[in-house]
Amino acid sequence: MVRVLIPSQLQSYTGGLSRLEVQGATVDEALRALDRLYPGIRFRVIDEQDRVRRHMRLYVGPERTLDIGTALRDGDEVLIFGALSGG
Repeated sequence: MVRVLIPSQLQSYTGGLSRLEVQGATVDEALRALDRLYPGIRFRVIDEQDRVRRHMRLYVGPERTLDIGTALRDGDEVLIFGALSGG
């Protein structure tokens, strides 16, 4: 199992949950497992070309990743962040 940390702006999809555990050997598999439980959440993070959306950030542990094929191990933590913008 991997733990996925959900940012506040996506918690409406998870019924307010901020931490979830899912199965997945890659970031993509974990996000797809999350989407099976909470439909629509993956689309808020990943675009139609299977790329991380510009306004989202994904981390596996302390390392940022843009590759949804990044391998995961049992016990890894995937952090989803909404990027801040402004002027």
